[in-house]
Amino acid sequence: MKYAGRLAAATLAGVLSLAACGTDDNSGDAGATAGAAAPAQGDDSLKGTINAAGSSAQANAIAEWKKNFQSSNPGVSINYNPSGSGAGVQAFIQGTVAFAGSDSALKDDKGEPAQADARCKTGKAINLPMVTGPVAVVYNLPGVDGLQLSPKTVGGIFNSKITKWDDPAIKADNPDAKLPSTAIQAFHRSDESGTSDNFTKFLKATAEWPYEPAKAWPAEAQGQGAKGSDGIASSIKSTEGAISYVELSFAENSQLQKAKVANGSGEFVELTPENAAKTVEAAQVEGTGNDLKLKIDYATKASGAYPIVLVTYEITCEKGLSADDAKLVKSFLGYTSSDEGQQALTSLGYAPLPSSLLTKVRTAVEAIS
Repeated sequence: MKYAGRLAAATLAGVLSLAACGTDDNSGDAGATAGAAAPAQGDDSLKGTINAAGSSAQANAIAEWKKNFQSSNPGVSINYNPSGSGAGVQAFIQGTVAFAGSDSALKDDKGEPAQADARCKTGKAINLPMVTGPVAVVYNLPGVDGLQLSPKTVGGIFNSKITKWDDPAIKADNPDAKLPSTAIQAFHRSDESGTSDNFTKFLKATAEWPYEPAKAWPAEAQGQGAKGSDGIASSIKSTEGAISYVELSFAENSQLQKAKVANGSGEFVELTPENAAKTVEAAQVEGTGNDLKLKIDYATKASGAYPIVLVTYEITCEKGLSADDAKLVKSFLGYTSSDEGQQALTSLGYAPLPSSLLTKVRTAVEAIS
């Protein structure tokens, strides 16, 4: 079954309406919405189980893909544990899952590429971009709509230097707003998270953030922890004065307020898939061959570009999986990178990959054996 290359590539900026929201339910029925993509083409010869784990940012996307794929391939069972990017990568390295979802590519400074290659034995591990998830700065501050935040202000809040909502820095970003003196409750991911990694990369690049970007939140920055994207969304929803960072799909699903964030040119930009697209489209491929690791410019000066985005990778073996796993993973990722698979994301708070990148992803999936 070959999905790659059989349909014209969907563009990131071309199908960007958020008709509905995602769900935290990972049962396989989650994410079903009117107008969703057609089910995957069936293959009666496909049988078996795919075990995978990792990014909770893509949990809603996986749930929709799983539902469609299993409906057309009833002999296949897909088990995805949204355990967080760090846990997913370790599960892949240890050989307990066939692919991992991670909101950052395998990290050289942690020796992850070499460890993952060793797990693949006869081949190498590859990073396959599959989900574009804009990251929202979400807050709970009744009576304050359209909050604007510069990167420096965001950094000060999450480094516990700005502790009241009427702080002069926030007032400077919002000269016309009536800001209360409410204490700021800054939440971060308590588990190792690719979302934290991307968010702290943004802070490092734009906000004089004193800590190195990482999946684990720096203890020195303090704040309150919550596990998983759903835990963050729930904490913000229930805590007045709270602020955090979470993927757009979870922000939309929980109906959270989203701040406008200034890009590298100082323009305060609303988070929409169209605006996030302008940042993703400028990303450069740093990997070689079928390894499609990306470099994102978080300080982009492109007009109208929303600067905080993440791309979730599916990390697997180009060669070296068992014959059964290779066939199933290739088929499933062939579906997720097809037009119908990518278009299924638009109603869930995600956006399809840019067409130029999607072509490379399909070529890489075809090489899995």
